[in-house]
Amino acid sequence: MLSSATNSKLSRGNVQIIRSDEDIREGLKHLLRLDPRLAGIAEEAGPIPLRLHEPGFAGLAHIIVSQMVSRASADAIWRRMSPAEGLLTAKSYVALRPDAWREFGLSRAKATTLSSIAEAVVSGRLDLALLSSKPPAEALAELTALKGVGPWTAEVYLMFCGGHADVFPSGDVALQNAVAAAFGLAQRPQAKALASLATTWSPWRSVAARLFWAYYAQKLGRGLLPVG
Repeated sequence: MLSSATNSKLSRGNVQIIRSDEDIREGLKHLLRLDPRLAGIAEEAGPIPLRLHEPGFAGLAHIIVSQMVSRASADAIWRRMSPAEGLLTAKSYVALRPDAWREFGLSRAKATTLSSIAEAVVSGRLDLALLSSKPPAEALAELTALKGVGPWTAEVYLMFCGGHADVFPSGDVALQNAVAAAFGLAQRPQAKALASLATTWSPWRSVAARLFWAYYAQKLGRGLLPVG
C-alpha cells in the first residue's frame, strides 16, 4: 500500500489523481462546496481511508480474487497464490502450471480472467501502470475489453490502484445502500440512478464513494471498502 506521505498531486496530464490523505482531504473540501448535503454525512463518517495500492497485476488480481467471497476466504486464496518471496506478477502467473488455480481455491472463471490479464500484460498489450495517466473513460474501456473484467472491477482498480479521482462504482451494492442510508431514501438506488446522482460530485467522485463507504461502515461498525 502506498504511504500517505507519498507526494500529492492531483494531476497527471489532464487526469485528476489521488496519491495521499492530503488529496482526500482536499477532494472532500471541494465536495462540500459542490454539495452541502454531504457536510453532515462527512461528520458522521469520520476520517476517510485512502486505501491506495500500487498499480499493477497484483493489485488487479487481488480485487478479482476478493469478489463474491468472504474476506477470510479471499485472504486464504491470496496467501496460496502469493510467491514465498516478492510480489505476484503477470510473468510469474503465466508461468504457473495450468491447473494451479485448483490448488489456490480459485473458480475456473476467475482463473480464466487472471490468465487473460496476465497474458495481456506479458505480451505488452496492457500496461496497468499507464492506466493511471489515462482519462477514466478511456482506462475503463481498456480494462473492460479484457475477458472477465466488468465495470465494477475496472472502477475499483482505477480508484484504489490507479488513483483516479473521478470514478464512482455505481453498481456496488454497499455503495448503493450507503447512499440510501445517508439520504434517507426508501430503497437503494440502482446503478443507473446512482451514476446520474453522482455526476453532482464530479470531478471528485472517487472521494465521494470513499465518503459514503466510510459513513456506512460507521453505521454498521465494520469496514465496507472493497479492498483491504
